[in-house]
Amino acid sequence: MLLESIDQTRLEVSPTLDPKRRSKLGQFMTPGRIASFMARMFGPLPSNVRLLDAGAGMGALTAAFVEEAIARDTRPQSINATCYEVDDHLASILDDTLAACADQCASAGVAFTSRVIRDDYILQSAEPLLCEQRTYNCAILNPPYGKINQTSEWRLGLRSLGIETVNLYTAFVAVALSQMEEGGEIVAITPRSFCNGSYYEPFRRILLAGSAIANLHVFESRRSSFKDDEVLQENMIFRVRKDAEQGEVALSTDETEARNVPFSDIVRSSDRHAFIRLPVSGNDLADSVQALPCVLADLGIKVSTGRVVDFRAKEHLRKEPGADTVPLIYPQHFHDGGIQWPISNFRKHNALADNDDTAKLITPAGIFVLTKRFTAKEEKRRLVATIYDGERAGFENHLNYFHENGDGLPLDLAKGLAAFLNSDAVDQYFRIFSGHTQVNATDLRNLHYPSRDQLEALGRGDTTMDDLL
Repeated sequence: MLLESIDQTRLEVSPTLDPKRRSKLGQFMTPGRIASFMARMFGPLPSNVRLLDAGAGMGALTAAFVEEAIARDTRPQSINATCYEVDDHLASILDDTLAACADQCASAGVAFTSRVIRDDYILQSAEPLLCEQRTYNCAILNPPYGKINQTSEWRLGLRSLGIETVNLYTAFVAVALSQMEEGGEIVAITPRSFCNGSYYEPFRRILLAGSAIANLHVFESRRSSFKDDEVLQENMIFRVRKDAEQGEVALSTDETEARNVPFSDIVRSSDRHAFIRLPVSGNDLADSVQALPCVLADLGIKVSTGRVVDFRAKEHLRKEPGADTVPLIYPQHFHDGGIQWPISNFRKHNALADNDDTAKLITPAGIFVLTKRFTAKEEKRRLVATIYDGERAGFENHLNYFHENGDGLPLDLAKGLAAFLNSDAVDQYFRIFSGHTQVNATDLRNLHYPSRDQLEALGRGDTTMDDLL
């Protein structure tokens, strides 16, 4: 079969590609089984398909679409495929793939035409005349991953299209949506990171305003979709319909069958940030957290990101503590709910020089609840909290810390807050709301909490999480 042949070529070619160029272009080739799954996700196909495959690589997605289309009881009369690919080596393989697609369609009585555009999809789409001429009714996408700098050509081109976003993958989807006919469908595999967070809110607004979500498929393992590549993001596949009426959403995972859930379980009408929830394993605990009475401001508590950015403070970092230093706390100092400091033979630094230049980087002595901003893939929990109780210290930038106007917290409150943040309920909440392993201060401010009295009671052991939820 054609797709099997492409998959074998992918396994042979992918390791030979320049890693730096792959990183720059955000290239991750779609495995054949994933491509087939994506193609099957489309609803009834138009009689005359105009297909977009932006960032087509070797053509696995287009080949999978063609194989699916001609295998259906109701086949389209024609398929016209437009494939974008900037890498000349991959584009030459893509030419062969499209020729094979034409042969398959001919044998099935389906007219097939195609074109390969060896150009940057975003920049060319930002040229008004070209953009107006190209409309599609189907799109199948594995867009590149990569941050878009404020001053880049991509950012300027997107702004000319009225699109504001921070990553190539959301940019590709947003541009494709703008080029779809009413009722057209996009099936895309992307990281889950767009589902929450302030940076991706403009993209979520574009997606939710311009389309109806029909399917969400979540890969619960970071490596399950691209195990042959160094992909660290957690991935998902989604299908959306342009300008369609929103109904229930078919939600599935790589371990569970699809089930229909109300759209209100995916995006709450009361959520001013339009987070996309992924309640893949039931949402009872997450709903209980969402129903709690307070946000952080109600508690008189603030959360901030650690002030010490180590590469900016190199001259003030010390391997070991001394008379003129304060503790420097990294995530690696977390240990059994507390802090293990200093660490012998620590590859980073245990201390920060205490001088006029570092005064603004140092927090006062006291009790603080610390959380990791990033968790490693092998860690069981999305959110990891611990208590720091000690002298003046520097908190490194990969930490968040809870405080009262810069000062420490009362012990019972700190203990209760840490217990709450480390609970199964909060872990479930973040797994539903968060598409990545990063937990920012904004996420913690938007989290719902028990009251201050309830947290203090939890810290004293007078109540339990079960009592609070």
